[in-house]
Amino acid sequence: MMATALLNPELTWPEHAARSADPDALSAILMPGISLAIWERKVAPEVPDVKTLAEINDISLTAEADQVGAAMIVAPKEAGYPAEVIGPLTADIAAHANRLAQLPVCDTLAIRLEVIETDACRRFHADYVSVRLILTYVGPGTQWLDNVEAIRLRNGAAVETLDVRNVSAGQIALFKGRKWSPDGAIVHRSPPIADTGQRRLVLVIDPVLDAQIPHE
Repeated sequence: MMATALLNPELTWPEHAARSADPDALSAILMPGISLAIWERKVAPEVPDVKTLAEINDISLTAEADQVGAAMIVAPKEAGYPAEVIGPLTADIAAHANRLAQLPVCDTLAIRLEVIETDACRRFHADYVSVRLILTYVGPGTQWLDNVEAIRLRNGAAVETLDVRNVSAGQIALFKGRKWSPDGAIVHRSPPIADTGQRRLVLVIDPVLDAQIPHE
């Protein structure tokens, strides 16, 4: 049976991943030895429930970091989001865009807010981007491997034998990609949910120069 960090909390936390309940945890991604930085926040904004997710459309837009708030006021309304969640959700996404823009990447960002109910990007991989912000608002979060397990996978180990960790819903994670660290990018995947009846609401923010690569 595949182990996960959620089911096996005794897994040793790897040195190449930083985590904290403080948003400053995300700045750890700037360190050469860090490939994943997680802000384990305790409070998240109100978002649509699972039933409502079936009735809304995906959002994809490009904007300067300081214009994301304005762009996101219009886009969720057009996508069919309930009025009561648009304000809190917009403020949350704008705040994360501004945090990403503080990194030495670029100020223009590509933002995707998607409802996922398939096994999109279900294979473990490292993205060919500089850095990617991923936040799962609803449903199971992005799964990832520590360096030891990533090496095992590369050497032919079956996925079912790996210790697979996950970023919990509501937590914000910065994933370092191959364009920033060719040999140290974090290996991850979307959790397999096809045929389970589950839906995920996932936010992905990329520097616009990396945005042509759509994987989670």
